[in-house]
Amino acid sequence: MTAGSKKHWAAVSELLHTKDRGVKFSEADAVKQCHTISEFFCSKISRMKDLIATRLAGIARDSHSHDSPHVGQSLDLLLPVTDDEVMKLISSIPAKSSPMDFLPTSVLKKCKRVFAPLVAHLANKSFTEGCFPSLFKRAQVTPLLKHDGLDNTNPANYRPISNLNTISKLLERLALSRLRPHITNNQNFNKSQSAYRRHHSTETALVSILNDIYGEIDNGRSTLLVALDLSAAFDTVEHSVLLSRLQSSFGVSGHALQWVRSYLAARSQFVRFESATADTTDCPCGVPQGSVLGPLLFVTYVAPVAKIASEFGTAHHQYADDTQFYISLSKFDYNSTTTNLQNCLSAVHTWFSQNGLVINPDKSEAVLFSTAQQTASSSIALSAVDVAGAVVPLSDSVKILGVVLDRHLTFNTHVQNICKSVNYHIRALKHIRTSLTTDMARTVACALVNSRLDYANAVLYNTSASNVAKLQRAQNALARVVSFTRRQDHIHPVLQKLHWLPVRFRIDYKIATLTHKVMNTGCPDYLSQSVHIYTPSRHLRSTNQLLLSKPITRTVISSRAFSQAAPTIWNSLPHHTRIANSFGRFRQSLRTHLYSLAFQ
Repeated sequence: MTAGSKKHWAAVSELLHTKDRGVKFSEADAVKQCHTISEFFCSKISRMKDLIATRLAGIARDSHSHDSPHVGQSLDLLLPVTDDEVMKLISSIPAKSSPMDFLPTSVLKKCKRVFAPLVAHLANKSFTEGCFPSLFKRAQVTPLLKHDGLDNTNPANYRPISNLNTISKLLERLALSRLRPHITNNQNFNKSQSAYRRHHSTETALVSILNDIYGEIDNGRSTLLVALDLSAAFDTVEHSVLLSRLQSSFGVSGHALQWVRSYLAARSQFVRFESATADTTDCPCGVPQGSVLGPLLFVTYVAPVAKIASEFGTAHHQYADDTQFYISLSKFDYNSTTTNLQNCLSAVHTWFSQNGLVINPDKSEAVLFSTAQQTASSSIALSAVDVAGAVVPLSDSVKILGVVLDRHLTFNTHVQNICKSVNYHIRALKHIRTSLTTDMARTVACALVNSRLDYANAVLYNTSASNVAKLQRAQNALARVVSFTRRQDHIHPVLQKLHWLPVRFRIDYKIATLTHKVMNTGCPDYLSQSVHIYTPSRHLRSTNQLLLSKPITRTVISSRAFSQAAPTIWNSLPHHTRIANSFGRFRQSLRTHLYSLAFQ
């Protein structure tokens, strides 16, 4: 992004009030609030460790009770770094500098040929000696409100984000590129973990969960889902347990393990709030939020959850610390199945406690998914589930990874929330539209509004016509603001001129691109199992058409499942689109095809 573009975005952001400012603090109040937040972060960890000790009273603590031994080749040494590798890495990082930088990132990028050999030498020295530079272990914590509109005087409403030195992050990225393939390809890695993995996302996680639920509904069964919430999960990771798990379950040893141990040890942080700075405190546990390597270490830490779910025959999915367990229920065996889920949740609760993590039952949710007809005819009498010793009542909906799933899967509430958010930004954009060029207005519209219309829209495949119409009206309103089109003028030519696919075709576009990735990469594995190439029993003209087989279903709602949506949309594409030999060409051909359908 150029300097001019940055200034434009800064001005637009200021005019649109995209950041919630909340209560303003005087200088003295800012200092007081800064120390209050710092003390709260430190005391919160202590309180949770005390809570864990109370929960484990009388129970033998075995953090590795569900670990499996590593089988295969170990990772003893991180491979050497080349100057070209570092140069490419410096070119790819954002130009934004960190408050912990002693060298501006802009200078680092402009003089990458000078700094690349220096960083490569530092990385190789660090890897071979198994020592992470102590200069980079101090972090500035920036408290960020968890959600807009929260009380910014309450320290509990803030999330600690660590600002680290840019050179430190380069070292982390170099280590990540060497550790991640070894860890994620390990047989003990949780294959149902979608966070921080290539070709995996929040959307693939949601599509997978819904695919399972629709399949059970088609078989006449309901699905009970429990979404667990962990308190300060990244901040409570026990370093000794993590290192032991890396060695015993993932085969990280020698200098590689020594380097990770050095990376975690002797870390410190200080809170900065507005212009105030708190005292530096030690970090005896946890992985830094905002670091590059921290997320991989966390998902490695919680990988044994998959084995617990498998032992109880319970389906599950994880995205970082967001964890969902779900089982199918029928009126004939729901008592025994529900008991099995409760036993699984009890085992998970114990495992989390033994590993220093705390389930927050107040923010955990449960919901029973079924059609309205199944609910009316069902004799299942279930009103609550037990989570971490607390009763969690069944809700009418649950919010998973930003998407509201109601118990009948109508997505009415989710669509209403999208429209509410979209209309808010459209009104704000309308107020400043005359001050923007057409290109800038289009860019802002795509960044603030179209991104919301497109987020996880694969879950809306075959949703009700009224929901699609609501979203389409929102997109139409946005197009009118960008193009200065009157309300009485036809909107179709405007969308065509802006090259914006209507909502229905954007959903098809997302399903098609997701299907192409699954077919060509085999990832995510949990979705590739739902996609199968059509193979006729005898040689037909369709044999070489690269078609997908479509499973037989009994219910209308099951057509929303990915196993149904993928072959339906894929088989409707032109042959030259399906056989495109690269993802870029496929997208171009797909967009041209959908554009012709939408605006023919």
